[in-house]
Amino acid sequence: MYAVAVELELKPGTLEAFLPLMMANAHASTGTEPGCRQFDVCGKADQPDHLFLFELYDDKAAFEHHLTTEHFRAFDAAGGAMIAATRLMQYDTVMR
Repeated sequence: MYAVAVELELKPGTLEAFLPLMMANAHASTGTEPGCRQFDVCGKADQPDHLFLFELYDDKAAFEHHLTTEHFRAFDAAGGAMIAATRLMQYDTVMR
């Protein structure tokens, strides 16, 4: 398994427009990508401009494939401008 954790800081006031785009990407990822096993979108009520993503893939190649999919590219094109900062962490060992 290959884990990806992403912290997103959104531009103030963009959550309402951004969240449907992110959720569509997450659902398309788990629904159409054989190598995507989990895609969670997490938020905190007291930090509405901060999101945390937790994604599990079969391997790094599956994650790299995710970045080339039509649904990811559409999400990136529509939502990318709403992101103020991104922190991406990747883990090649998942212990269960």
